[in-house]
Amino acid sequence: MKKSVIILGGGVAGMSAAHELIEKGFEVTVYERQDHLPGGKARSIPLPEFTQGNNKDLSGEHGFRFFPGFYRHLIDTMKRTPSGDGTQKSTADNLIEAPIMMLARAGKKPIQMPSGFPNSLADLRLIVEALHADTGLEEGESKVILGKIWQLMTSSKRRRSEEYEQIGWWDYCEADKYSPAYRELFVDGLTRTLVAAKAKKANTFTNGNILMQMIFGFGKPHEISDRILDGPTNEKWLYPWLDYLKKQGVNYHFKTTVVSVKTQGKEIAGVEILENGELQTKTADYYLCALPVERAAKVLATPELIHLDGRLANLKKLSSQVAWMNGIQYFLKEDVKINAGHIILADSPWALTVISQAQFWADYRWEEYGDSEVNGVLSIDVSDWDAPGVVFGKPAKDCTVKEVILEVWTQMKQNFNVEEELLQDDNVAYVYIDEAIIFDKSFFKEGPSSNPKLNKPAKYGSSLVTENDEPLLVNEVGSWSLRPESYTAIPNLFLASDYVRSVTNLATMEAANETARRAVNGIIAQSGERVPLCSLWEFKEPTWLLYYKWLDEKRYKQGLKWGKPRIKWYALPASWLLRLLGKHKYL
Repeated sequence: MKKSVIILGGGVAGMSAAHELIEKGFEVTVYERQDHLPGGKARSIPLPEFTQGNNKDLSGEHGFRFFPGFYRHLIDTMKRTPSGDGTQKSTADNLIEAPIMMLARAGKKPIQMPSGFPNSLADLRLIVEALHADTGLEEGESKVILGKIWQLMTSSKRRRSEEYEQIGWWDYCEADKYSPAYRELFVDGLTRTLVAAKAKKANTFTNGNILMQMIFGFGKPHEISDRILDGPTNEKWLYPWLDYLKKQGVNYHFKTTVVSVKTQGKEIAGVEILENGELQTKTADYYLCALPVERAAKVLATPELIHLDGRLANLKKLSSQVAWMNGIQYFLKEDVKINAGHIILADSPWALTVISQAQFWADYRWEEYGDSEVNGVLSIDVSDWDAPGVVFGKPAKDCTVKEVILEVWTQMKQNFNVEEELLQDDNVAYVYIDEAIIFDKSFFKEGPSSNPKLNKPAKYGSSLVTENDEPLLVNEVGSWSLRPESYTAIPNLFLASDYVRSVTNLATMEAANETARRAVNGIIAQSGERVPLCSLWEFKEPTWLLYYKWLDEKRYKQGLKWGKPRIKWYALPASWLLRLLGKHKYL
């Protein structure tokens, strides 16, 4: 008989685990709390309130999707998922390049750069223009930035994972010593691009690793550094993925709630699931928890389970290390192509990142969606909900829906309407705010708004933000010691989510997929089944850096700080180089 596995949570981690398990011959059941949407935070949200007649629903987003070049685990899974369009294509074939990244600033000309290796004269021209742009950096600060990056690149693995894990990104960059432009462009700019992190809290081990991967990807001529889907996330990825899993035999249960986990002896005996108003106990050979940390803490950090594995108590601490990073979409009557890729609003108080999506959706027939009047969409991530805005002087958490909409729109206009009026008020058809942002209905005063620019229909009225139903994990200083492995001391319990230890080490879809693979490998090992293990990949770093990292490893063992090496790698005898290459796994 097939060994059975229950997966709690149908986000990217849960779907990734189900994909690997079902292909390896296990019996798989997934329990997901969403009504009918797969993918967790990665999903797009159908908007029937904007639809007229027989048209299809427009799609809102929890946040824009980003598939950088260093993603390998997730892309591998996408390549093994049929696109569902009747062709031989996979969902990975729905990824296209976003070739230009932009750094926008209020009242200043934006800076544009190729998102990857320059492949044309136009790319080279952008680089030259960026090098001569008015960055606002003071004399010598460009050299400081390069020095910080060089230190990361030449630090040994142990120094990064042990020393830099305990250092905040703000402190590593010495942000207090330099200009506001230095902080906006380098210190804060990176953290707000990656996750909803605060530079003073995010650790340098995480930020540094991801920054290096992005830089190394930029230097690879045949690697696309920034990819996005060529249509709404559900249509181009998650629905085909769900269909594939079901066809392979995965039992997928939506609209279910995990109530508790039961134990017997030293193992899990079953899970209590609330489905269709009925509380039921479900059993399997193995249990894989793919819930986000704030939900996992409620069902796993219990006295019974902590007694079996004390590390599960850390989930309560990790569940407090979350921040808000949520999407808002402005649907436009006429499309506005601001930039052919992602845009960082470097000095926006609410840490906005933006993408103009219609230009990438070549086969998307806008007239068949919504009310047929929408022809474009700006998708924005709001990453700082605690900073005062420019219109009302309040943080987003203290604003009404209308205030959030106007505040984000104003901050974008300050950045984009510099040389011409790209954003015009009367071009906005609808606005959608991520459904994970909960507004207190007790503050409802005005009723539905007749103004289509204010969230037609304004189902939230003037209510205030009260909570975020789907926050994002932040890798704070010292958090690695709190994070569990994909296996536990309980023989039949495994974990997969972005809070679980991984090489990716960042709250991303890639980390979710990687940890799912690690959990599945644990199940395979525990079960004794003779099936192939899931593939896993390490981050790639250039071989020519090995010498520098070897020197730094020697310094680290001696208790010395990082220091610039005096000898060049090319000065080493060939025999030394060969010896270094043989030791690369330790560096």
